[in-house]
Amino acid sequence: MSDIVMAAEAVSKSFKTADRAGRLVLDKVDFHINDGEIVAVLGKSGSGKSTFLRILAGLIEPSGGRVVYRGAEVHGPAQGVAMVFQSFALFPWLTVLGNVELGLEALGVPRQERRERALAAIDLIGLDGFESAYPKELSGGMRQRVGFARALVVNPEVLLLDEPFSALDVLTAETLRGDLVDLWLERRIPTRGILFVSHNIEEAVEIADRIAIFDSDPGKIRSEIPVPLPRPRDWNSAGFRQIVDQVYAMLTTTPGGAGRRGAKPEPISIAYRLPDAPVQQLAGLIDTVADAPYHGRADLPHLADSIGLETDELLPLIETLQLLGFAHVGGGDIELTAAGRVYWDSDIQQRKILFGDHLVRTIPLAAHIRRVLDERPGHRAPRARFQRELEDHLDEEEADEVLETIINWGRHAELFAYDYDSEVLSLENPT
Repeated sequence: MSDIVMAAEAVSKSFKTADRAGRLVLDKVDFHINDGEIVAVLGKSGSGKSTFLRILAGLIEPSGGRVVYRGAEVHGPAQGVAMVFQSFALFPWLTVLGNVELGLEALGVPRQERRERALAAIDLIGLDGFESAYPKELSGGMRQRVGFARALVVNPEVLLLDEPFSALDVLTAETLRGDLVDLWLERRIPTRGILFVSHNIEEAVEIADRIAIFDSDPGKIRSEIPVPLPRPRDWNSAGFRQIVDQVYAMLTTTPGGAGRRGAKPEPISIAYRLPDAPVQQLAGLIDTVADAPYHGRADLPHLADSIGLETDELLPLIETLQLLGFAHVGGGDIELTAAGRVYWDSDIQQRKILFGDHLVRTIPLAAHIRRVLDERPGHRAPRARFQRELEDHLDEEEADEVLETIINWGRHAELFAYDYDSEVLSLENPT
């Protein structure tokens, strides 16, 4: 008998864009979950992690390839596979008991058995006494426990978790993670494999036996990192920190190795999905790395802890600094380039000029907008003109987000102006 519980074979997924050509979100992903294994999936926002999880769950059909579970292809939700969502996804008009029973009712389980199994799951997850409570009466951590009980009540062989702890405060998330790992190690649940998407590197290293790193545009597995540490795992141990550094190093590599010492960056496209990175946070990060105790070079995990940013918040800033040529990353460290140090040592107006210069030289969309405005007789262009160009490659929401980012960066650098009422970009100074 195979040790593989579930497998994805060359799974691809495309979503249609305005030109109907389709945007490839996942590209021939090969993946498997072994019997008795917890696997974490990490990657930057928009890399297709949640889409991949939904394909495994049978909630979305792949455009190519297949998912195999129990020797059969998955088409639609598979019995024996359960999913827990980040947003809790509870029905507010049902009690805790009613929410947990719901999946069993859909499976046609008799009422008495349904009730007994639901009560056992509620007790298992530590919510006994709240069976008759409604979701609005519960804290975020308790609502997520209901989500776990609802998933576990069907006795799943495969448990899929989509950032199940990210909406919780730090202490609640830590408690719930510990409880889940205890249930798994003590074999109090019949689950044979767990796959969870996370944005928290330490969380992934704490829980997983293996970490899959997703690349983006399109999404695919760049590498897999084993976590051969005994449990319980000490976040401060040398082995733990070494794996955390390794994961950071993989996640902070930009396209073509941009930003790494000695690497020649490959040019990005005009429709590259720019990170959502506010200029003030970029400036603050440069200041933090330049000042004591880092003096221009910082260990990324230590830096994240010191400034209190989650991985999802820090990675876009790091990627942007690399794209702009203000920093490079290697071996889990970030180091300011000569340009980054000049930026740090400049006053506000000099920083604007330097930021604008790097923006035009390194970000094709910024250069394109400025060129169009320079060439037009009135030096004006509607936002919709650039939106349509981006929608040839991105979906409407992504195109809007990218354009919003470049407008904010361009206005800060005074490369161009933007009127939100008329939705027109121009070279005019605002009145």
